[in-house]
Formats: sequence, C-alpha cells, structure tokens
Amino acid sequence: MNAIVALCHFCELHGPRTLFCTEVLHSPLPQGAGSGDISGQNEQAEEEEGGIQMSSRIRSHSPAEGASADSSSPGPKKSDMCEASGCRSLAGGHPGYVSHDKETSIKYVSHQHPNHPQLFSIVRQACVRSLSCEVCPGREGPIFFGDEQHGFVFSHTFFIKDSLARGFQRWYSIITIMMDRIYLINSWPFLLGKIRGIIDELQGKALKVFEAEQYGCPQRAQRMNTAFTPFLHQRNGNAARSLTSLTNDENLWACLHTSFAWLLKACGSRLTEKLLEGAPTEDTLVQMEKLADLKEESEGWDGSEEEEKPSSQADVVEGQELSKCSPETSLMPDCNSWNVAHRRLSVFRSLRHMRQVLGPSAFRMLAWHVLMGNQVIWKARDMDLVQSAFDVLRTMLPVGCVRIIPFSDQYEEAYRCNFLGLSPHVQIPSHILSSEFAVLVEVRAATRSSLYPALFDDEQSLNKYEFVVTSGSPVAADRVGPTILNKIEAALTNQNLSVDVVDQCLVCLKEEWMNKVKVLFKFTKVDSRPKEDTQKLLSILGAAEEDNVKLLKFWMTGLSKTYKSHLMSTVRSPTSSESRN
Repeated sequence: MNAIVALCHFCELHGPRTLFCTEVLHSPLPQGAGSGDISGQNEQAEEEEGGIQMSSRIRSHSPAEGASADSSSPGPKKSDMCEASGCRSLAGGHPGYVSHDKETSIKYVSHQHPNHPQLFSIVRQACVRSLSCEVCPGREGPIFFGDEQHGFVFSHTFFIKDSLARGFQRWYSIITIMMDRIYLINSWPFLLGKIRGIIDELQGKALKVFEAEQYGCPQRAQRMNTAFTPFLHQRNGNAARSLTSLTNDENLWACLHTSFAWLLKACGSRLTEKLLEGAPTEDTLVQMEKLADLKEESEGWDGSEEEEKPSSQADVVEGQELSKCSPETSLMPDCNSWNVAHRRLSVFRSLRHMRQVLGPSAFRMLAWHVLMGNQVIWKARDMDLVQSAFDVLRTMLPVGCVRIIPFSDQYEEAYRCNFLGLSPHVQIPSHILSSEFAVLVEVRAATRSSLYPALFDDEQSLNKYEFVVTSGSPVAADRVGPTILNKIEAALTNQNLSVDVVDQCLVCLKEEWMNKVKVLFKFTKVDSRPKEDTQKLLSILGAAEEDNVKLLKFWMTGLSKTYKSHLMSTVRSPTSSESRN
C-alpha cells in the first residue's frame, strides 16, 4: 500500500512535531538508510523513493530547520532544547529501522522524518493539521481530511499521561497519509481498529508509569507553588520528556516500526483490485458456439468407422485449400525450405501495413467491401500471403460475420464464404466480376527492377508483387462510406498511434457498432416496430445513411445464437405471463 504512517506530538515549545514515521519503498533504499545518518547529506534521491510517488528527481537534504539535524552538526540551540527528548525519537546517528518483505520485494523504512523534501512537507502539513485545526469533538478520536495536492489523511488523536505535564497529559496523534482517497476511506474500519489497539497499548504503559510516579513522589505541591503566567515557558528549564520515558520502554521505536510496517502490509493486502469482466462479447459467444459445435461433431464421429468417412469428406470440404494446391507451388522441391522461410516475409502485418502496400484508394475500396459483407476474392500463388491478408482484414468484422476459404482451385459462391483465396489459373464467372457485391485482388509478379532489392530488404519484401484491386462497383471508392470506415482510416493515418493502439481502437469501434446492431435487432425483429419508427431509431443511433444501414443489417447476421434466443425468451416471457393473468 502506498502510504505513510506517522506518530506526531504537540510540543509546548515548538508546536506540532513529527516523532516517527514509516514509509513504503518500492525501489532500492536511499543512500544512508540502514547504514548511516538517515537525514542524507545532499545525496541523490530516487524518483520513486517514497510510498507516495514523486515525479521529479530532487536531491535529498535536511528537510526543515530544526526538524532533522545532522549528526555532525553543533548541539541544539536554546529554541530547540527539547530536540534531545520530547521532539526526537531517534538519535542523530541512528540509521533507522528497515524491514524487507521478500514476497513483494517491498521495504518498510522507519525514521523520524521522510528523506524526500516533498514527502517531508506533506507529512509536516498533515502533522500540523492533525494537532491543531483538524480535531474531533473531545480532541481525542479519529478524523479524515485532506486534498488532492497534499494527500488524504486518517488521523487519530490521543493523550498520554505525564505527571510533569500541564494537565497531567500530552497530546499525540497517529496519522496515515495516502493519495488515494477512496482506498483510504474504504480502509477506515480496519485502520481505526488497529490504530486504536496501538494507542491503547501506549496509553496502558504510560498509565503504569504515571501511577508509579504519583505514588512515589506526588507533584501536586510543586505545581501549586508555580506562579501563573499567560506566556509559554519551559518551567524551570525542564525539557519535555520523551515517549520512551513516559512509557518506560526502551524498545518503543522498534515496536512501533514493527506495528506500522505490519499495518501498511496488512492494509494493502486486505483490499485488492480485481478485474471484473462484464457480459461476454458477441465474438466470445460466437467462438464458444463454434467450439461447442466442433466438440459435438468430434464426439459423434468417435466409435464408428462408418461415421469416420463423412469426417474425411468434411476435412476435404473445409480444408480443401490444403489438398488442392496448384502444382506451380512445388516447382523447386530442392529449395522448398528456402521458399517457406522466404514466404514468411511476404505477409501483411497489420491494416496499416496493408494500406501502405495497396495505396489509400485501393485499400478504401477493399475495406468498404469487407465491411458491407461483399465477397472478397484474392488470386495469388502464395498461400501465406493470402492467409495473412485475410487475417488482417477479418479484424474489421465481428467473428460471426467471417467465413473464410483460404485457398481453393475452384470458385465458391458468396453464401459459402465472404473471403475466398484462389489460384491464379482459376476462372471466375463473368457475372461475379461485374457484380457490385464482389471485389477482386489480383497478386501479380512485379517488374524485374524491383525484384532484386526486395530479396534483401525484409521491410520491402512485398515489392516483388503488384496488387490490382477491381470491382464492379467503382463508386465504392468515391462515396462517403460507413462511419466506422472513416474512423478506421483516421486511426490508420494517425502515426502517433502504434499498431497495438489501433488494434484496441478496432475492438472499441466493433463493440460500439455491435451495440447498435443489438438495438436494431430488438427493435425490428423482436418488437416488430414499423418502418417509420426504425428510421427515427437509426437517426438517433447516427446510422441513417445508406451505407451504415447496410452495414448494420450485415453485422446482424453475426449475432450469436445464444444472444438471439436469450433476447427472444426475455422479451416474450412478460407477454405470456400477462396473457395468463
């Protein structure tokens, strides 16, 4: 947990002072901690030195005047006489306390003040507020305060018995400082109980010392003879006693370090962040349905030889691209391994890469046909190239809208696949070539001048190919197109976005438009609303244009069977119950 726990004291001479604090270090210890003076003498502090993360690299120095004196500095001044007792926990040369958590590689470091000047300022301000203006009724108990700039504070003030103090008691507080307000508020019950236990133990020890001193040497007569004055003074030069003296515990600071370190670790362990996933996406549902279908088919084919024959036939139909390759792909059997290694370079890596290779206009035409659900046909000898092209293009569509035949030696109808890979010698029907519902990408060999440089440049390995994109609908490249296509092109042209960021943009865009598809499906298929209401709904969804409507209707075919059946049963069940009543 990124927090600081501190014990504070109200000195009658100097006001609120920090006595002892424990902080969490996620990086190596600062120089001097654990092996010398913890105040630091102009040592370089790490950027993430404290539990409350800092963004700047600042040289550590003595935090404030009179707050943490150097071990080699002269003795305390008269104005700081109680630095040796009431306002100081550790001696000037004390290295502090360090506990190392081997499970998380986190160190818990305790000393009088934080080494980092900004952390010191935050703790100092919280200390002053906890013992001055931010108090609860009765001046003893828990309170919460803070802001975004100086952190949020859980403070618990309490009194410690002192037979030599005015009113027989001295004022202390234990504060917990954190930048995460919600986390600190949620930890209130835990912190209150554990800090209250620490306070009870301190008060119990101090009470025993107080009663023993009162029994052995009553101070009532001495206090009654002291003249009253409205000005603060040191009362015969006696400095305020230290907390170790009030509790008669020489190991007090080591015990407090153990308690504060355990408090930080336990509070950070009891509240953990969990990734709460919402309802599964349509892509997830479709993939689960496909896996379930494959599992049922495989179980149905097991145990019978007669049922194994359809299995082999199905393998030919579904994987015909593996058994019906063109003989031209094996012209060099002796160099087959070199060809496989080289073909891996001749692939599309992303949509941005494909747009750079094809050109903006050709890519826009191709992407328009993909989003509209038209058949996309690639003719090439390189199976890896075609497969990579389909893998890249399919990212623009929901999983349920993708039907791929990567490689075939005969034309397949559009109802069977919307992505089709063909050998160069395969003849395509003329009505398909002239159809506005299909686009053809022919991969041809480029000129000889660009062949040889491509053999040695991995980034330009596709230069040995020439890509020709044709369609029976030439206006597709000129029209405005669906909204999602324009957003995809804007993301691809933005060079400030990495490939991974563009992929996440695609996921968000698909989810956005799949939500619109779900609304339209319920509105038209389930509720059977009239056409006029449907047009109003499309206007509200921002999809009233012709291309957007076509896209929504095509994407509607990609909805999972689970979602459709669930929606039907959920919507129709109230109607049936009302009819029964």
